[in-house]
Amino acid sequence: MSIASNVPQAPQFPLPFSHAVIAGDFVYVSGQVGVDPVTLAVAGPTIEDQTRQCLRNIEIILEQVGLTLDHVVKSNAYVSRTEDFPGYNRTYAEIFQQPYPARTTAPVDMGAYLVEIDVIAYAPAKRTQQ
Repeated sequence: MSIASNVPQAPQFPLPFSHAVIAGDFVYVSGQVGVDPVTLAVAGPTIEDQTRQCLRNIEIILEQVGLTLDHVVKSNAYVSRTEDFPGYNRTYAEIFQQPYPARTTAPVDMGAYLVEIDVIAYAPAKRTQQ
């Protein structure tokens, strides 16, 4: 059984998706972009600005189901410009704690959105170093 979750505090787009779906011990968070959750305005002109806001939006969704970024075991990121990869990596490393989640990052043109990230979180435990 899976449970869909829509979070009023997260950005609301007129698209057919749930913010998150809980399936067993896993929470799948739909792709989030770096926009203000209330106004939907792009958070700023830089990859750093948008990555911070994107991850904050993911945090808001995870908090609704009792989790944090420390529960994230996998992330998928789509970055509009390859020249932004260093800034994305720096900001990602500032926000996520080690050990980092498994990760995929791919270049995809998204216009004004410089980054979109979706994650998978594991509810029973936080990431730990082995």
